[in-house]
Amino acid sequence: MSEPLESVCEPRESVSEPNRPVSAPREPVHEQPVEGFGTVRILRLDPQADADIVHAWVSEERASFWGMNGLTRDRVAEIYAHLDTLDTHHAFLLQRDGVPAGLLQTYEPEADRVSECYEVEPGDIGVHLLLAPAGPEGARPGWTTALLKAVTAYVFLTLDRKRVVVDPDAANDRAVARFLKQGFETGPLVTLPEIDLPDVHLPEKKAQLAFLRREVAFAR
Repeated sequence: MSEPLESVCEPRESVSEPNRPVSAPREPVHEQPVEGFGTVRILRLDPQADADIVHAWVSEERASFWGMNGLTRDRVAEIYAHLDTLDTHHAFLLQRDGVPAGLLQTYEPEADRVSECYEVEPGDIGVHLLLAPAGPEGARPGWTTALLKAVTAYVFLTLDRKRVVVDPDAANDRAVARFLKQGFETGPLVTLPEIDLPDVHLPEKKAQLAFLRREVAFAR
């Protein structure tokens, strides 16, 4: 089984229809009004109910860094069903005013291959973020900032973590620049080792680590 690889993927205009509301009722793990943007809700991902929209997002060329291009809808559902069985890795659907806006994954760095590449500190949490594609209206300035504001509030306040670690592909200049703009500090350039297990296969990946401490996030 393959798992998503990227830490953030930027939105571009899409001809698919990925922004239709999800019908399954779920209580958000976090809900936050963001001024000038709307209400952001973070819901636990339902691997089956959300499979169509997630598959549409991860299948786009812009999401190649996510590592799931070419997978079928059922395969994507399988991957997230497997993720749902883990205590150390979690997936969430982000909504803006009830409409899907992004895919969030959190993980415990000590249970991830990234732990082989840096010294994990108590209170660390890993994050991957994939934004929904833009619609016919085109670019959406402020989306990354607004969604990251809700995500950081969730991990720092609700989960009481002290530092976020991200590991975007070193070649994904847009993602790295976006994190730095949001206050992240660059860490080492590393090579994440290949993972080849019966349920998980992750190819080797050159990644640019970056970190955001709680006190920095709330000082902005």
